[in-house]
Amino acid sequence: MKHLATIALMLGLGVTSVSAEERPIRMRFSGSMVPTSIVMQPNTITDEELLAGDGPLGSFTFRKLRTDALAPQPSAECSGPSQANIPVVAGGGVFRFEDGSLLSVAITEGALCIDFSAVMGRLTETYQITGGTGRFKGVSGGTLTLRGTVRPVLFSDSGAPVLLTVTGVIEASGRRDE
Repeated sequence: MKHLATIALMLGLGVTSVSAEERPIRMRFSGSMVPTSIVMQPNTITDEELLAGDGPLGSFTFRKLRTDALAPQPSAECSGPSQANIPVVAGGGVFRFEDGSLLSVAITEGALCIDFSAVMGRLTETYQITGGTGRFKGVSGGTLTLRGTVRPVLFSDSGAPVLLTVTGVIEASGRRDE
């Protein structure tokens, strides 16, 4: 069973053959986010996220750092009087699966659309796979997309969120032999 899951991930991440058809991989997650004092780039804020989930590849944890711009930027997908689009400018993380295998990723693009009237945000990130160990040794170059909902739990005295929940899905589309 684990062998089939490994093949599915590799095929979903771009290791394909000539005669194949599309098969998505979808992993659900939940977890928390906190701001850090880490400065990855000037004029940014870095958050640490600790996520856990499950999917066709088994149970996993996902620890990541994400750096957001401080200034909102216009976006067709995130517009309105109570919304702000915050670009994700850098980041990366490590998936750890129940068998101890690791999969490392780097953010290639992303955005956090904050809806102040709903007191929540929609997070979208695209990752490039940069390496792996165990059953993912030698896997690289594929892409994953994270789509999540962010909600504040705890605020500082100044009103800034300092603890947030994150729930959503991580998907990889790829090809799989019949």
